[in-house]
Amino acid sequence: MICALCKKEISADKYFSRKSACPRCGGDLHICLNCRFFSESSHNKCLEPKAEFQRTRDRANFCDFFVFREGAVSSSSDKEKEEARKKLDDLFKK
Repeated sequence: MICALCKKEISADKYFSRKSACPRCGGDLHICLNCRFFSESSHNKCLEPKAEFQRTRDRANFCDFFVFREGAVSSSSDKEKEEARKKLDDLFKK
């Protein structure tokens, strides 16, 4: 498991509590950013349709659907975004 806040590998019990904190950075572990259902592009930023809206994604919450994400949170780098934007611009240039 990798903490979404500090990006360091951690070992935590499968059934850790809402109050559990990352041993490296001290940040909350039961957060949307660490959940496998978190999706930046989905409605309410969650793939689970029954989950309640969470105002903050980086602080502990009471979501019953939380499942710790395996691996790091994938995010596009600025270079990848710039390349995608250039390709899109090239499509519409004459």
